Amino acid sequence: MAQPQVLIVGAGPTGLVLAFWLTKVGVPVRIIDKLGAPGTTSRAVVFHVRSLEFYRQLGIDQFAVRQGVEAKVGNLWLRGSRVGQIRFGDLGVTLSRYSFPLIFPQDLHEKMLIEQLSRLNVHVERETELVDFTLTEDGVSATLQKASGAHEAFHVPYLAGCDGARSTVRERLQIKFPGGTYSDTYYVADIEATGPIMNGQVNIALDEADFLAVFPMKGEGRARLVGAVRQELPTGRSLAWNDVSQRIIHHLKMKVKEVKWFSSYRVHHRVASTFTNGRAFLLGDAAHIHSPVGGQGMNTGIGDAVNLAWKLAAVLKARSPASLLETYEPERIAFARQLVATTDRVFAFVSARGPFATWTRLHIVPRLIPFLFRFAAVRRNMYRIVSQVAIQYPQSPLSHGPAGTRKGGQRLPWLQVDHPSSSSDDNFACFSALNWQIHFYGEGSSDLKTLCDARGIQLHHFPWTPAAHKAGLIRNAAYILRPDEYIGIVVPDADPKKIILYLETWLLNKDLPEGED
Repeated sequence: MAQPQVLIVGAGPTGLVLAFWLTKVGVPVRIIDKLGAPGTTSRAVVFHVRSLEFYRQLGIDQFAVRQGVEAKVGNLWLRGSRVGQIRFGDLGVTLSRYSFPLIFPQDLHEKMLIEQLSRLNVHVERETELVDFTLTEDGVSATLQKASGAHEAFHVPYLAGCDGARSTVRERLQIKFPGGTYSDTYYVADIEATGPIMNGQVNIALDEADFLAVFPMKGEGRARLVGAVRQELPTGRSLAWNDVSQRIIHHLKMKVKEVKWFSSYRVHHRVASTFTNGRAFLLGDAAHIHSPVGGQGMNTGIGDAVNLAWKLAAVLKARSPASLLETYEPERIAFARQLVATTDRVFAFVSARGPFATWTRLHIVPRLIPFLFRFAAVRRNMYRIVSQVAIQYPQSPLSHGPAGTRKGGQRLPWLQVDHPSSSSDDNFACFSALNWQIHFYGEGSSDLKTLCDARGIQLHHFPWTPAAHKAGLIRNAAYILRPDEYIGIVVPDADPKKIILYLETWLLNKDLPEGED
């Protein structure tokens, strides 16, 4: 068995996706978790379009789709009356192959990932804990503790801390985790109920003081609730369903028949001061935690994993310089800070108390939301942000431009096209290769093909169409694309000198076909 090149601490979705991507491209990993078994309950339920695109690259998107519930419609309710609606399917149909988020709870999600990872002969080492480590010039010297209490010394080139909000990796690195905690306590419950709100759609409800999110689950009349516990907390015992205010549930005419499980928690908003130290990295909740607004947490961790995975693979296989890994933090920490600031403002409004907050919810929201939702641009922009297809890295050293409306650091626009070398009908199918590639939209270029053949980089030629023009692409330009579907640089007229300069900076060797070294 090959010596592991990356030690992954934490087997939540972030760690599992990191392990999956690295294993797919031939990088041996070791993934450990101090828990004896995967979780059976979870707060994270929403799986967004951008994450589905990553899963398509890995060949596991349909496993997720089959197990999740398509959330095609979202509703906003106020005091029991619906005041706004957004149809995700209509908004996303031109943006991605997946025009809807999935309701796919983290516990089921982890189970699916573990099963898929085991097919690659990679298994989570349970009841195995990272107790200490030392950074060295050539890697990380770690001390692991097994369930028996025995210690194991282990050396590995890179360490990935995917071990949650109480991250051992972050604490051992003495990385600060500034932020705060909301004063209220919140709950999550898996229920069986009846009523007009049990409509198979996502429903967000507000009233004088409370809020409630209702997510449809598989099974007749099943839903996941996320809400606030407003009343004084009992002392000496754990919170239970009976401690939850029933006012907003009564407003929605919901009759809860059974509470299958219930859990309470506090909401934090924090971002680590740095995401990397030497050969150690922080990802997911170990790097950032925030409010549940928009269901961004689990998806952001998956984005961290994909961003780091392809960079680690390129460096470990000597295809890119070690400086490539220095782009992980600036790309992901900027988004994490923006996300925490945005969700913090929204969550502060949703959970605020007092006369002004109540008056705003009762009188401003019912007028403002329907007015804003009249505009297609508002609905479309909201969808792009929440679905994470709008995430971009314009300030990254990898991003060069500008050239046209689509620039370095932006996600490549998704297009339905005729691709002569693929049975797929879109331009994202070729990203399953998990490597750098060049896209060309327009008339063929023999010089570009010769250059790509010499450099060992895949070239995908697509015909020029009105859809390509509408998406902001440039005719006969070369788009050098990262393995995560982001544009590295746009080269108008496919100038060979500019292409070679960029490739020589970030690709030292030929980008070999999958499975070759």
